[in-house]
Amino acid sequence: MESKVYIAGLGVISAIGNNVAENLASLKNSEAGIGAISNLNTVHKGEIPVAEVKLTNAQLAERAGLNTNISRTALLSSVAAKEALDDSGIKDLSEIKIGFISANTVGGMDKTECFVEDFFKDPQSGDLEDVRNHGCGNITELVADQLGINSYVTTISTACSSSANSIFYAARLIRSGVLDAAVAGGADAITKFTLNGFNTLMILDRDLCKPFDQDRRGLNIGEGAGYVVLVSEKIAQMLDKKPYAILAGYANKNDAFHQTATSPDGDGPLMAMQGALAKAKLNSADISYINLHGTGTPNNDQSEGKAVERMFEGNYPPMSSTKTFTGHTLGASGGIEAVFSVLALNHGLVFPNLRFEHQMQDMPFAPQTTLLKDQPINHVLSNSFGFGGNCTSLIFSKA
Repeated sequence: MESKVYIAGLGVISAIGNNVAENLASLKNSEAGIGAISNLNTVHKGEIPVAEVKLTNAQLAERAGLNTNISRTALLSSVAAKEALDDSGIKDLSEIKIGFISANTVGGMDKTECFVEDFFKDPQSGDLEDVRNHGCGNITELVADQLGINSYVTTISTACSSSANSIFYAARLIRSGVLDAAVAGGADAITKFTLNGFNTLMILDRDLCKPFDQDRRGLNIGEGAGYVVLVSEKIAQMLDKKPYAILAGYANKNDAFHQTATSPDGDGPLMAMQGALAKAKLNSADISYINLHGTGTPNNDQSEGKAVERMFEGNYPPMSSTKTFTGHTLGASGGIEAVFSVLALNHGLVFPNLRFEHQMQDMPFAPQTTLLKDQPINHVLSNSFGFGGNCTSLIFSKA
């Protein structure tokens, strides 16, 4: 029998809070973090709503103990990863094999954009330090150094499934004995590159997003970071606190349908959910709550909805998309929502799918629209689907 992998620490920063406690309070109070662009210097100010973290780079750097001149993605990553590691109860990293498995999609793009802007004004200007840490892996290495982790450091970048993949990869490393523990998740900052890219795809909502609504128009870009600390059974027994959860199931599948869309019949999402259930040795009826990927785009919600319909066959558990709070944080979303899933499990909560009004005409279910408290939640399914058909599902179970 495979050994269990436990969740021992949580860390998160998003548009609805700068730590786990603040995020949980916002989720319980139905307080979304989506609004007008403030930090980003873009022509889309006043036109496209986003979900920005409310701290400046200087404030993030102060919290992280890092230089203000590094990428916002690294700053967000450091704040959340440090919170998760501090929360885990692991006192001496030198005594265990611990890794840092981190995800992002834009790397240091925000600093590169600063360089390009200066360079085009004057080819003799522009600070090359702004592009030195452009790569996704550079961000991971910066944060790993800050955390004091150097035995195993790697980066996952699979679009919007990135953080979920980093978590399940960490679990596999622990189960195989390569690591005793890992800080896993991801981060992404809003950049002009991502905002313009999704705008070009014509899938941004000019108002607040409405996932799984018949009248949904698209997504709202967000930013943030979310990490969990995974530990082996041996390490879990050594800690002075009870683990939050067990990572019971996980799967990554690809429907190979399209570069930027999933199958309208939900083939990829269905395979991912089925794979996670099989890994956890559970049936669909065992799932207490689904944290939907739920971006609010016509394609995603149609595809994910069909997959849910096919898998649960009329017996639908409560479900919702927390992107109505945080926006779509891209490479960070799987990590942030892993934290939210564990919070739902531990507090007996089902978070609301904000702004839902009209059920999709071809869907036999609707998401939960109000906060449910004191729920008997034993297993939470969390979905993360990315471009290129990269579909990942995680299952968190009570410890």
